[in-house]
Amino acid sequence: MRRAAGFTLLEVIVALVIGAIAYAIILGVPGRGTSAADLKASARSLASGLRTAQTTAMATRRDALLTLDMESHEFEVPGALKPHKLPAKVDLKLFTAQSEVANDKRGSIRFYPDGSSTGGRITVSSGERKYLVDVDWLTGRVTIED
Repeated sequence: MRRAAGFTLLEVIVALVIGAIAYAIILGVPGRGTSAADLKASARSLASGLRTAQTTAMATRRDALLTLDMESHEFEVPGALKPHKLPAKVDLKLFTAQSEVANDKRGSIRFYPDGSSTGGRITVSSGERKYLVDVDWLTGRVTIED
C-alpha cells in the first residue's frame, strides 16, 4: 500500500508544542512578570514625574519632591490631584539621599529651585529586564538606561 502525502496528527501536535514553547520564551510566559512595553512605560512615567518635580521646583522657587511608595507601587508629584499608579508586577528599588528615606518602602528625590537635586536612581525591573531612571544631583538631569 501506498502512504498518502501529508502530516500525521502526532507531527502536527509536536510542531504546535514547539511553536508554543518558542513563543513563551520570546514574549514571556503570561502571568509571570510584566511585558517589556509595560516596563518601559513605567520607567518613562517615573522620568516624566521627576521632570515635572524639577520644573515645579524651578517655577515656584521652592523645593519639590517626587515621593515613591514601593509597597503600593505609586508615586506622587507636586500639583498632581492623585498618586500615579504603576503596574503591580513591576519591581521598584530606590537609591536616594539618606535624608529623603522615610522607611524601607517609601522615599523621595528632592529638587531644589536652581534645578539641582538630591540625586538618585529608581530601578524598574521585572525578571531579568530592567530600566534605570537616574537623576544627576548637580544638574537634576533625568535619564533612562536599559
